[in-house]
Amino acid sequence: MALRGLGLALGGTALAGGLGVSRAEAQPRRGPTTYVLVHGTHSAGAFWMPIARELTLLGHRVVMVDQPRHGTEAFVPESYQRQDLKAMAVEPSPLRGLGLDDYEARVTDVVRRAARSGPVVLVGHSLGGVSVSRVGNAVPHLLHHICYMAAFCPSRALPTADACTAAPENAYAVSPVELIVGDLEQLGVLRLNFRTGDSREPALLKEMICADYPDADFRRILAGMQTDEPITAYAGRAVGRADSWGRIPRTYLRFGKDRTIATALQDRMVAEADALTPDNRFRVRNFPEASHVGPLDPAAVTKALDALAA
Repeated sequence: MALRGLGLALGGTALAGGLGVSRAEAQPRRGPTTYVLVHGTHSAGAFWMPIARELTLLGHRVVMVDQPRHGTEAFVPESYQRQDLKAMAVEPSPLRGLGLDDYEARVTDVVRRAARSGPVVLVGHSLGGVSVSRVGNAVPHLLHHICYMAAFCPSRALPTADACTAAPENAYAVSPVELIVGDLEQLGVLRLNFRTGDSREPALLKEMICADYPDADFRRILAGMQTDEPITAYAGRAVGRADSWGRIPRTYLRFGKDRTIATALQDRMVAEADALTPDNRFRVRNFPEASHVGPLDPAAVTKALDALAA
């Protein structure tokens, strides 16, 4: 999830040859479709578990990517464990300096390995969208389809996640500034305190990501979130190029009650992408009642993703 709120089935030899890839990578692939699922900010691959389970039961392969220092590699500040806010404001973070090059490399490696066995559908949620765009530029010949689930899809006008967040179309979004601990520039990360004892702050976060969820399910989501995200991930350029990313079939899952990436911003990003490649436009699937993390019941989203394997 993006929480800052601050300020190919083309697989053919002709395309592959033009990008200087190996003949082995350019060969048509058979086998089950692999879904490579990329989480958003302050999150981890486990975010995808309900959808991954359903896709697997439909016969697909699924890889839930943990970005560097997320998930199984997560950094948990010692001061966060103790809820020492003064120490938490200055405790160094190993995520400082990580950026989109690191994120792209992690996902591209997974895509390359998965593509040896069959088609790959790459899906990103929220901040995960910037990785989808970056990987689409890097290895378009390995991607059967790309999908943005309530995710950032930067454009030439809005080239970074920060720029997208600051767009006027995102005015409806909720900012998590009350949860920020420490100085962004000094820490090099956006650090959020998800264990705050102030009841107003979790209420704000719930409104931001899943206002329609029961409190017990919201707390479950909160338990899976981690404190730090490098500020360079929000500031990194991630604009899809027409001659690579722009040739991959793409879908946008539009969430109508999103208070993190407002629906108006989702619409603008789709429109700007379509203007870049008018002959290859987004297929938009609308979920009018969905909040930022998606419906509590994963069936509808799973059905939409399953259709991308066709």
